[in-house]
Amino acid sequence: MSSNKELYLAFRTQIFEALDAEAVQKMDRKDLEGQIHSAVDLLASNYRRPITAMMKTGLVKSLVDELFGLGPLQPLVEDQSITDIMVNGPSNIFFERHGKVQKSDLTFVNEEQLLSIAKRIASRVGRRVDELSPTVDARLEDGSRVNIVIPPIALDGTSISIRKFREQKIAFEDLVGFGSMSPDMARVLMIAARCRMNVLISGGTGSGKTTLLNAMSNYIAEDERVVTIEDAAELQLGQPNLVRLETRTASIEQTGKVTQRDLVINALRMRPDRIILGECRGSEAFEMLQAMNTGHDGSMSTLHANTPRDAIARVESMVMMANLNQPLDAIRRTIVSAVQLIVQINRLRDGSRKVTSISEVVGLEGENVVMDEIFRFQYDDTQYGEAVKGSYVTSGIMQRSELVKKAQFFGLYDDLMNSFRGM
Repeated sequence: MSSNKELYLAFRTQIFEALDAEAVQKMDRKDLEGQIHSAVDLLASNYRRPITAMMKTGLVKSLVDELFGLGPLQPLVEDQSITDIMVNGPSNIFFERHGKVQKSDLTFVNEEQLLSIAKRIASRVGRRVDELSPTVDARLEDGSRVNIVIPPIALDGTSISIRKFREQKIAFEDLVGFGSMSPDMARVLMIAARCRMNVLISGGTGSGKTTLLNAMSNYIAEDERVVTIEDAAELQLGQPNLVRLETRTASIEQTGKVTQRDLVINALRMRPDRIILGECRGSEAFEMLQAMNTGHDGSMSTLHANTPRDAIARVESMVMMANLNQPLDAIRRTIVSAVQLIVQINRLRDGSRKVTSISEVVGLEGENVVMDEIFRFQYDDTQYGEAVKGSYVTSGIMQRSELVKKAQFFGLYDDLMNSFRGM
C-alpha cells in the first residue's frame, strides 16, 4: 500500500506541475484522460521499477478522479450500496453500507490533497471554506448532502461527511418490505398525509427522517401548492405546484444571509397550502407552529429527538430561541393546537431503521402534553441476536381522535378503521 502511495504521489506531482489549470477546466474528460494516460506511459517507462498495465490504469483513473471528481472518494460515491461517506483526516475514511459503518482501505495522499478536494466541493456549489469560514453545509450536483470542517476547527485534519442522494424515492411499500414499519402503520401514515394532518417526524442522525418525509409527500394532492424550506435541498416532491427554497450563508462581507426563519416568514406570503420544513432546528420553529395554526393544514417537518415526548420538549426549546418572551404554558398550548401527529423513527443497534412510535397529540392536562400512542415497536427481550427482534403493536385509536375526524371528513374513515380491525 505504501509503495502504491509513493508511486501515485511521484506521478501526481510531475503531471500536475505540467498541467495548465485553466486549460484543464475547458477540456473534455476523455481528452484529459488520454493526455494523462500518455503522461503515465512516459513516466512509467523511466521509472526505477516495472509498472503493470493494471497499475497504470489505476493511476490514470485516480488522477482523473482527483481533477474531475472527488479523488479517492470517487469509488465510494459511485457505489450505489453505500449511503454515507465519512472522512476523518487523510488516512481515515469510513462508509456506511446496509446500516453498518466500515473503514475503507482508501486514503488520501496527504492533508493538502484532502483540503484541495474539500475546497473544490464547496466552490462547485457556490460556497466557500477557508480559515474565515471553516465549516460549510451544502449539497453536491447529484443532490447528495455534504458537510465540511477544516483545520484549525478539525484537529485531526479536514473532515468531510457525505449523505448520498437516492435517485429512486423510497415509498411506503419499500419501508414495509425493509421491516421499518407494518402495513397498518403505513396505511395510517398515508391517510394522515392525505387528510392534511400536521406531522412532526423525529429521530436521530441517519435514522431515516427525510426518507419517511419523502414517502409521506407522495400522498399530497397534486392540486395543492407546496413550499419546501431546507438548508440543503434533499426532499423529492413531485407535485406540479411546488416551490423549493434553500437557505444561504453570509458572504465574505458578512451580508446576504438568509435563514430558515426568514424563509418560513416569506413562505407565508406565497399562498401555500402546505409548508414542508426539511429540518426544524432553531427559532424557525415558532413560525412553523404559526403556519400550522393559521390554515396551512398538512404542514410537516423533521427534528432531532429520541422520543415523541422529547420532540415536544425540543420544540419548546426552539420556540424559546426566538426570544419572544412567551410563557411556557402559552408555548405548550401553541404546540398542542398546531402539531397533531408525531412519528418517531430510530436507527437500532443492528443498523436497521424502524418507526418505533406513532403518537397523536391529544391536548393538555395541567402543564403536561397528553399523547395517545397509536402504534409502537415492541422489542422482544427474549432474543438477543445480532438482529433486533420485535413486533409492531397497537392499542387502537380513540373515536375522539383528530385523525378519525379528518378521515371522516375526507371519506377515508373505513380505510383508517381497517388498520385496527383484528387487533
